Amino acid sequence: MLVWDNVRLHLTAGMKEFIDANADWLTVFQLPTYAPDLNPQEGIWSLVLRDIGNLAAADLSEITRAVKRRLKRIQYRPELIDGCLAGTGLITDG
Repeated sequence: MLVWDNVRLHLTAGMKEFIDANADWLTVFQLPTYAPDLNPQEGIWSLVLRDIGNLAAADLSEITRAVKRRLKRIQYRPELIDGCLAGTGLITDG
């Protein structure tokens, strides 16, 4: 299975040839070019930005540390990650 986001960079002749050459076993789901509602990663970044959105960082390393801290906290809260996936509507039972 290939979930293809249709980003211009991915619309190459090589990619189209690969899909055509493997059509017998490859299922392709094409998403719109920009589909944040179908991308669980967008939910994760939303959670991160909630905490650091008003951060007045002195430099890039301070921002990096804040993002890493927030991602680490999210890592230990699987229900948050599951919620971001469920928000896409792409969960399958299995």
